[in-house]
Amino acid sequence: MTMRMTGYQASAVGWILLLLSSGSQDAFAYRSPMMMGTGNTFGRVFRISTWGESHGGGVGVTLDGCPPRIPLTREEVQIDLDRRRPGQSRITTPRNEADAVEIMSGLNPEGVTLGTPIAMLVRNKDQRSQDYLENDMNVAYRPSHADATYDAKYGVRAIAGGGRSSARETIGRVAAGAVARKILKLYNGIEVLAYVSKVQDIETKNVDHDTFTMEDVDSNMVRCPDQEVAEKMLERIDEIRKSGNSIGGVVTCVARNVPAGLGSPVFDKLEADLAKACMSIPAAKGFESGDGFEGTLLTGKDHNDEFYIDPETGATRTRTNRSGGIQGGISNGENIEIRVAFKPTSTIGQAQSTVTRDGKEVELRGKGRHDPCVLPRAVPMVEAMVALTLVDAIMMQQAQCELFPNESPMELQPNPMGSTANGHGKPGMTVPQEQEKEHAGPVSQRIDEE
Repeated sequence: MTMRMTGYQASAVGWILLLLSSGSQDAFAYRSPMMMGTGNTFGRVFRISTWGESHGGGVGVTLDGCPPRIPLTREEVQIDLDRRRPGQSRITTPRNEADAVEIMSGLNPEGVTLGTPIAMLVRNKDQRSQDYLENDMNVAYRPSHADATYDAKYGVRAIAGGGRSSARETIGRVAAGAVARKILKLYNGIEVLAYVSKVQDIETKNVDHDTFTMEDVDSNMVRCPDQEVAEKMLERIDEIRKSGNSIGGVVTCVARNVPAGLGSPVFDKLEADLAKACMSIPAAKGFESGDGFEGTLLTGKDHNDEFYIDPETGATRTRTNRSGGIQGGISNGENIEIRVAFKPTSTIGQAQSTVTRDGKEVELRGKGRHDPCVLPRAVPMVEAMVALTLVDAIMMQQAQCELFPNESPMELQPNPMGSTANGHGKPGMTVPQEQEKEHAGPVSQRIDEE
């Protein structure tokens, strides 16, 4: 009998035979060689790979899986990059970068996507590596920064600018996110908008998630559409900045007009994918969907989003949105609402205790140009990661569940759900037939779940 092996199986067998022939006692502690990338790629069908270091020649992204025949201009991408770039105001890093994007591939001369990989590059212009190499930061680890863990993992690190751990890496995400934003708009009029909802203990709860706009968000340097609260946030950030310290807070993101059905149980739930996407952003330390942790203070009766029939569209809707537009890991057609917590920037101008690479205890005071608060520039980063996740989820849904149309009779299909759906439901409480002759009451169900 002839046995055929895949390349991976042959590689694995080869490693085992080599260990056995060497007489190694570790033969049966064999570990499979790594056969895939190491954390620089995101997405399944709509995939991005970012590359470049903070003080290298440039940073960028390769976007694969973009649908063909989509009009796309450099200016559309540049809009989001301008919202992310440094040097926007006194509360962001003063590094002076234009962040001008160059689209290297994937478009024809008329500016239409070809369906082939789209490569986008932003060249670094204003690096000041001496801020890192000509002082103690050359050998000492910044507390709570990735300096130490990168060194522990790789045995070498890009000292100047933090390399890949720098927020400059997010340029590639935001550029690709701009493409995703265009696709979402064309597909179902989907909008992805984020804003700073909390700086330390200063919080706004006066933003209407159905109506606020990007113009409202960008109307002040904090990127909070509540002007009164934004002024208080700015005062706090300025106070912290002048003391050589940093401050954190929360970015809230809303996706409107998202159709029902996105996301897959069990391990690929939409909120799980969104959490992975947003928690991969530098300085992100927390994630909430819907009511999140506050929902634990409610009872089931108070927390449940009751369904009703929209009298104008006939679609199934929810009266409240404590689920944040996702139930059972699948979108329900209401606004998707998430929150991402960002820690204070690690590099600060105050003295801190730390250690050097060779294990000596020292005191370090941060040098260079850094954000006293990452939140204003994190807004387009969160928007980008949410947009990328949603496009990927839409393409997965199309591939699995919409490859063949549902040709069942209308009465056997579920009534369409969500704010953009048109259904055939009838508003008004329906009385079950068996109860018509008696008193009307709630429909009873026997539920037997583990």
